[in-house]
Amino acid sequence: MAELIYPWVKALHVIAVISWMAGMLYMPRLFVYHCSATVGSKQSETFKVMERRLYKAIMNPAMMLAWVAGLYIAWDRGFLMDGWFHGKLAAVVLMTVIHILLGRYVRDFASDRNTHSHKFYRVINEIPTLLMIVAVILVVVKP
Repeated sequence: MAELIYPWVKALHVIAVISWMAGMLYMPRLFVYHCSATVGSKQSETFKVMERRLYKAIMNPAMMLAWVAGLYIAWDRGFLMDGWFHGKLAAVVLMTVIHILLGRYVRDFASDRNTHSHKFYRVINEIPTLLMIVAVILVVVKP
């Protein structure tokens, strides 16, 4: 039975990770543009809606699915004790921390309390990319 389920769980994991990463890369870019919008303007209010929907409707479900499917795969395939898996898990934990921080920034913008510059969000935008590179190398190369 597990052999029948595994490819579907793996496909779900890949789809969830792609969706999560798309949000993780797009959200800081929205923040960069939101920084230049005047508080209370139509543009600022539009960014608030976009950010909230991206976070709640795409990023949160994708992250949860990525975690559940990924942990199932690690358990099913016996990866839990492998060194490369520990490295990947660390990268995913850090990605989750960034995800939570992005949620805080969404709430800050929603309350018109953003204190960061567009340069800050440009730097934040690079962190998920680096973590993704580490995770992919660890999974594919298994050093």
